[in-house]
Amino acid sequence: MCIRDSSYSMGVKAVARIYYLGHASFEVKLEGLDGKEKVVLIDPWISNPLSPTSLEDYLRSRENIDYIIVTHDHGDHLGETIDIAKRTGAKVVTIYDLGLVIEEKGVKNVIGANIGGRIKVEDLYIVLTPAYHSSTHGNPVGVVLRGKDVSIYHAGDTGLFAEMTFIGELYKPDIAMLPIGGHFTMGILEAAKAVELIKSKIVIPMHYNTFPPIKADPQEFKNIVEEKTDTKVVILKPGQEYIYP
Repeated sequence: MCIRDSSYSMGVKAVARIYYLGHASFEVKLEGLDGKEKVVLIDPWISNPLSPTSLEDYLRSRENIDYIIVTHDHGDHLGETIDIAKRTGAKVVTIYDLGLVIEEKGVKNVIGANIGGRIKVEDLYIVLTPAYHSSTHGNPVGVVLRGKDVSIYHAGDTGLFAEMTFIGELYKPDIAMLPIGGHFTMGILEAAKAVELIKSKIVIPMHYNTFPPIKADPQEFKNIVEEKTDTKVVILKPGQEYIYP
């Protein structure tokens, strides 16, 4: 298990690199189906209170961003999507109704889809999954990303639901990012049960300690999960990168 404080670690062979930007925001690097590295931002609220960087510094340090995936339209998940997409040309993948709103804001490369089967992009396998939450434009979702050698599930904002078993069975995620903060999403107890249903090799807790209502102890989550399952819990501080495997 390799955790580093730089998102550009050199000399380490990786199937995936997951850089935590705080709250529910991640940068994921993985090899696409075409054999080329893809950079994917998920819920890029880079100005969140726990963020290790400013938006300007972040964009200056990146050569390219291929995709932005937005799980729903709340401000702590939509974040700076529109600004980043306009400045980088990244394709935005999101629920269809929110995609229309993002297009109206002047973003040109929007892939609006819905919960169901594979979204047709050439270099990644992308599936929007259910999420039990609220939103104004369309349903909230989670997302499964699959590249050449790894499957990654980001649950978005959600409560626990039994069909998470299907996500585990169908997509066999190697890595899952799950909210643990409670109040608006699963808490520690529910997220630990979700791990039992999904059966990923690795789980990364997210969406906690950004605000007082979602205060949670990730070590408590780790203890419960690793006592009950074979899944390993990786606790990332904002600004740290997990290199898989």
